[in-house]
Amino acid sequence: MSSSPKLDDSLRAAIIARPDAILEDRDVMHALIDANERSMGGNIIDLRGIAMERLEARLDRLEDTHRSVIAAAYENLAGTNIIHRAILRLLEPMEFEVFLRDLGGEVAEILRIDAIRLVLESTENGTDDPAISRLDNVLAVAEPGFVDRYVSHGRPGQPRPVTLRQLQRGSDRVYGAAADWMRSEACLRLDFGLGRLPGLLVMGSEDPHQFTPQHGTDLLAFFAGVFERRMRLWLA
Repeated sequence: MSSSPKLDDSLRAAIIARPDAILEDRDVMHALIDANERSMGGNIIDLRGIAMERLEARLDRLEDTHRSVIAAAYENLAGTNIIHRAILRLLEPMEFEVFLRDLGGEVAEILRIDAIRLVLESTENGTDDPAISRLDNVLAVAEPGFVDRYVSHGRPGQPRPVTLRQLQRGSDRVYGAAADWMRSEACLRLDFGLGRLPGLLVMGSEDPHQFTPQHGTDLLAFFAGVFERRMRLWLA
C-alpha cells in the first residue's frame, strides 16, 4: 500500500528521525488521538482512548500527591533543623539572666518569631524585683492559676501541652507594648517538677498563619521539653 504524505518533506523527515519527540509531547499526542477518533466516526467507542484518559488522570493525581509529600518532607526537615539550632543556643548560657536575654534575642530570631515570653507563676509579687524589671521584655510573673486560664481561655479541662491559635490581638499582660501586633501564638505549658508552680512559654507572631490549630505540635513539644528541663536547673 503506497502512502501519499501530506506533510512537508522536511517536517516528515524530522518526525521520522525523532519519533520519541512526538511521543513525549502530551499536546501533540492529544491532537493525534483526537484526529484518530474523528476519523473513526461518532458511532465507534474508542475504549483504548478512554483507558488512556483515565490513566493520565490517575498519573496527574499521583504526581500531585508525590509533590505534596516531598514538599511536606522538606518543610518538616527544615522545621526540625530550626528547632535543633534553637535548642543548641539555649544550652550555651551559663547564667540565668543571659539565658533569658538569649531567649528573647537569638533564640527568637532562629525560630523566626516576633516575640517570645516566659511566664512564671509565683505566690509573691515580683514586679519590684530589679532583675525581673530588667527582663520585662521576655519575663513576666503571674499569680497561681494564670497559666491554665490563659491557655484554656477559661474552658474546663486540662490544657494541652502545646496550644496553637490565631489572635485578633495579643494579651497586654503577656506581650506588653507588642500586643497590638500579635496575630497568632503558640502556648507551651511548662512543668517544672513536683511541688513547683507551672510556667508558660508563649511564642507570638505578626503572621496570622504561622501558628494555627491545623499545624503539628511535635517539634514544639520537644522544644518545650528541653526548655523546661533547662529551667529546672536554674530553679533548683
